[in-house]
Amino acid sequence: MKYIVILGDGMADEPIAALDGETPLARAATPVMDELAAKGELGMVQNVPAGMAPGSDVANLSVLGYNPAVFYSGRSPLEALSVGVDMEPTDIVLRCNLVTLTEPEPYAEKTILDHSSGEISTADANVLMDAIRKEFNNSEFQYYTGTSYRHITIWKNGAMPQLEPPHDHLTQVIGPYLPQEPKLRAMMEKSFTILNNHPLNLERAAKGKNKANSLWFWGAGTKPSLASFTEKTGLKGAMVSAVDLLKGIAVGAGMRVYKVPGATGSLDTNFEGKAQAAIDALLRDGCDFVYVHVEAPDEMGHQGLLKEKIQSIEYLDRRLIAPVKQAMEEAGEDFRMLVLPDHPTPIRVRTHTGGAVPYVLYDSTRQRKTTQKYTEAEAQASGNYEPDGYKLIDRLLK
Repeated sequence: MKYIVILGDGMADEPIAALDGETPLARAATPVMDELAAKGELGMVQNVPAGMAPGSDVANLSVLGYNPAVFYSGRSPLEALSVGVDMEPTDIVLRCNLVTLTEPEPYAEKTILDHSSGEISTADANVLMDAIRKEFNNSEFQYYTGTSYRHITIWKNGAMPQLEPPHDHLTQVIGPYLPQEPKLRAMMEKSFTILNNHPLNLERAAKGKNKANSLWFWGAGTKPSLASFTEKTGLKGAMVSAVDLLKGIAVGAGMRVYKVPGATGSLDTNFEGKAQAAIDALLRDGCDFVYVHVEAPDEMGHQGLLKEKIQSIEYLDRRLIAPVKQAMEEAGEDFRMLVLPDHPTPIRVRTHTGGAVPYVLYDSTRQRKTTQKYTEAEAQASGNYEPDGYKLIDRLLK
């Protein structure tokens, strides 16, 4: 038996008036996911434990079977594992976004326009991070380039700060959400001076792109310690994702990480390449379990793009799930597939919420016949509910 998890980040949503009360998932054309639902088990799962922030870090740990209450030590340290950053137990690790702020006002009176600087390319971001490193790297602080707008700062022997995620405060004046820690606040403010008139940002603005004109710290944590996925499950596992968070979780868990050319973490990601990586992991490279993470629905939710969120879900169905399912069937392999989001990212609020999400669990050897479709409403109506998200993987594997 082969085991497959397909994770549509932030795919769940709320009923939307513009869709006649449907959700993006319900409105999207998803014939393959609907087939899985009709022949498999439909239900709801709570991936974010009560009292924990509804981040992809916490929720994806749950989906992989790691109880966040035991294994979570912060988002940024997981991303740092992917980047290859050495960490000491006394280090504070920070996520460092390149964001877009308004320009004329004093720093604390600026408004945050974009948490991703127009989904800046990693190549452009690295040029700007070089400028940051030149000014800020010292024995206390070190900066590392990640992917797109997502970067890492190591604070040697630092103190755990209180920080706000930038995507929670889009279009808001930033003053109330700036760090109280003076060193971090001073670096954020100085970063605007360094970046706003950087030649690359002037070039981006001339092309109609958002400037990446400020750092934004959030997601602080300490060095993680994850149990081996193989020791925990007895399976050889693989991860396919564009984002450092998921690749870092995989590194920490001892899973094989597949790097897919053209995987961006957005709507233009290489869906077909991710599908092929999953197929290769299972049918060529001897893996028993593969986890395929797609960031696009979450990014479209953060940007409030309804049409594009629906499109991202349709792409997931047609360009990723369909070819993986077909390849397994043509190879004559028995397989179980779990499809779900980690958390909702509703268009209405443009950020994560912590509610339960719909899942479908399909077993190629035990097909049922129902009229179920893969939607939030039908998953709720099924009566199946797992309150502890980290336990759902046991139903996939056992």
